[in-house]
Amino acid sequence: MALKDIDIAVIYSSPLKRARDTAQAIASHHGLKVCIEPSFKEMEVGELEGIPISELGTSFSKYMVEWRQGEGTAKLPGGESLVDLSDRVWAAAQAMLEKNKQGNVVLVSHYFVTVAIICRALGMQVTHIGRIRVQNASISILDFSSRQPSLMLLGDTCHLREG
Repeated sequence: MALKDIDIAVIYSSPLKRARDTAQAIASHHGLKVCIEPSFKEMEVGELEGIPISELGTSFSKYMVEWRQGEGTAKLPGGESLVDLSDRVWAAAQAMLEKNKQGNVVLVSHYFVTVAIICRALGMQVTHIGRIRVQNASISILDFSSRQPSLMLLGDTCHLREG
């Protein structure tokens, strides 16, 4: 377990099962309770939920073109835009940090949530989200101890090769 020897003050998680299970596995090494935060759930994809990428066709292609050319305001059919997502998760991240000013805070969430927070922390436009790559179960570290947050680690997966 990659984080078992790290001093952790609090663990937050998306309400979705895979994130909750991962957060609980981390928490079990620290005697902590997982704080479930609905705002950290993955991007709302609306009508595209559960449809394989190979079957998405032109509606998704149109969205991707609008997303890449626009300012992140294009909404997925029945879902949210990158700006919506970024605003949602950044507000929750700010509240989380405000409540927990001392110690390391762990957030277990999802791809779009992670990269949206990284973009906002670094002052990058949300449309640059595609320039950041993180894998499932990877670890990224942001340091919020100074006025301008710093990205200390991005998408590390070395712990997945251990053992």
